[in-house]
Amino acid sequence: MGCRRVIPVRGQPWVVQLAVAVVAALLGISECSGRGSFITAVPPTETQGICATSVTIHGYKCQEFDVVTEDGYILSLQRISDGRTGTGTGGNTEPVIIQHGILMDGMSWLLNSPERNLPMILADNGFDVWIVNTRGTRFSRRHQSLDPSQPEFWDWSWDELVMYDLPAVCDFVYTRSGKRKTHYVGYSMGSLMALASLSEGKLVDKLKSVALLGPIGYLSHMTTPLGIDAAKSYLGEVRVSAHKIGYINPVGQLLKLLCSQPGVDCYDLLSILTGNNCCLNSTTDSLALQNLLQPTSTKNLLHFAQTVRDGRLTKYDYGIPGNLLIYGEVAPPPYELSSIPKDIPMFVSYGGRDAISDPWDVQTLLHRLQLHDVDKLSVQFIEDYAHIDFIMGVNAKDVVYSQVLSFLTKLRS
Repeated sequence: MGCRRVIPVRGQPWVVQLAVAVVAALLGISECSGRGSFITAVPPTETQGICATSVTIHGYKCQEFDVVTEDGYILSLQRISDGRTGTGTGGNTEPVIIQHGILMDGMSWLLNSPERNLPMILADNGFDVWIVNTRGTRFSRRHQSLDPSQPEFWDWSWDELVMYDLPAVCDFVYTRSGKRKTHYVGYSMGSLMALASLSEGKLVDKLKSVALLGPIGYLSHMTTPLGIDAAKSYLGEVRVSAHKIGYINPVGQLLKLLCSQPGVDCYDLLSILTGNNCCLNSTTDSLALQNLLQPTSTKNLLHFAQTVRDGRLTKYDYGIPGNLLIYGEVAPPPYELSSIPKDIPMFVSYGGRDAISDPWDVQTLLHRLQLHDVDKLSVQFIEDYAHIDFIMGVNAKDVVYSQVLSFLTKLRS
């Protein structure tokens, strides 16, 4: 029997065909893939931490911490406790956890200059900033007993980020900051982690507020061709089992090579992935494609694909036999966002051009929050913003971060 391979559709723009071909190659979607799509050539863990490469060089104090999750993953966490002018007060400032999105890590927050990136803006304004790196990313590719070359290392989706990573980080920061409630800023997948956790009544005693940028809750209106094709055509063909667990390497080196070729406009590629970003320049385009493409697990992307395909926000769907075994139910349990405590302060910022966090899907999210206390929910709509603008837009400082800062400052004790 011959291999059935994914072929881009004729007539589509070159960049769409490239994006579809890339996702097919990454997933190894083929009937000749043997025992599965597990890739053994896992990139090495970075030896130099974020503090040394991207924070202290700008005059900020920065500490590196390891946080161990209940299921044994070792997460890298960076703390910026003072601004460049010494605005911190030795542990008396209010902590803020900053969580990155999918196919990213904590470095994504620091690619703009200190005057333009959110962690340093918050530190300069007297907040105790904690940058998270989720499991599997270059600074958190460690485990107490598993090696990244083992399939078992990659047996997780964002369910486990909600169940293990976020609680471990929140507990650690809560303890280190003298048992003070922490603010939380989540971007993209980072927003989903907080929403799912709060919907189950978790971390309510640890979080003081939640700010969601480019929020992901529902994905049925996603407009990026890459996401739609992957979720509805290709990812749906993959079956993850004990011997078919792997990781997705977004081949950053390949994209950098492609972007260096004459006639290739990487802004087009970034737009296909995330929407027509209004406020990037050639420098931020290059930095985005070099740094925002971090590995994740196949299972994690499959979970997102299920959300796109089914139009519901649920735990991972293992199929009827697996669901009965794991959940005791035929279908995976839903995350009921309407169950989020109505009195927790929330700030939601979303963009009109976002191809991942589509405005229609954000409206669905806001509808689930319609009973939230009116004075506890703030919403910002930015008509010309797409997904990457929220973390790398040249005007994000004035358009978004000023609003985040105002939101957090009003809640200071």
